Amino acid sequence: MMRTIQLSEITDNIKEMCIEANHVLTPDMAKALETAARREKSPLGQKVLGQLQENLQIAGQDWIPICQDTGMAVVFLEIGQDVHFEGGILEDAVNEGIRQGYAEGYLRKSVVGDPLLRENTKDNTPGIIHYSIVPGEQVKITVAPKGFGSENMSRVFMLKPADGMEGVKNAILTAVRDAGPNACPPMVVGVGIGGTFEKCALMAKQALTRPLDDSSNIPYIKEMEDELLEKINKTGIGPGGLGGTTTALGVKINTYPTHIAGLPVAVNICCHVNRHSVRTI
Repeated sequence: MMRTIQLSEITDNIKEMCIEANHVLTPDMAKALETAARREKSPLGQKVLGQLQENLQIAGQDWIPICQDTGMAVVFLEIGQDVHFEGGILEDAVNEGIRQGYAEGYLRKSVVGDPLLRENTKDNTPGIIHYSIVPGEQVKITVAPKGFGSENMSRVFMLKPADGMEGVKNAILTAVRDAGPNACPPMVVGVGIGGTFEKCALMAKQALTRPLDDSSNIPYIKEMEDELLEKINKTGIGPGGLGGTTTALGVKINTYPTHIAGLPVAVNICCHVNRHSVRTI
């Protein structure tokens, strides 16, 4: 039996989620920063983490954005196959939610309508929208505003199969080292392994929306996540790139089957806030 959802409901939720994600951290991210502040061994690193926590507290109390770069809105829609939308066009409803959220939330508008002519659209639309069809009659919405300080530090590596697991690890560590302070550490590192050129990049983006306590259910991938987090935190980049023992708060790896001739790897880095909001309607 089909369930009908009015597109105005999609618009209203995305509006609220754009504002929420830019003002309040998810509980797992807030907890990770608190833990990092306690464990950080560098006095300067401790000071930076303390400032980040103070910033978050002020943002929550005064309801102002966590960061001046309020990002380009990335929206994941997992749509139940038994859902029917009414009241317009889904893509328009999503972009209207983004427009309203960035206007009513007084969030910075950072989107240009043409990548070369560079004229601002003045409402932070269009967003980047990813759709997937899943069983059921619900819609899961994830809104992840992505700032470009960290986005610019992301990489895709088209490795050879012979590069193997060590080649993958080296690629991830290379991306993190090259990012250094530019990704506003402590960072969260999303990784996609497999698929094709575009599939691995999408998986890396999706990996950033996983809770920090959500380890891979593939044993060797979980081991790789833990190993890479340890190695990244030994690079000495530290909070704010000023040195210390907390360079990353988490490493999340998603995988997918790939071609016999390839080993695509994408690394999508996010800053210390890793903003996202998730709702199911």
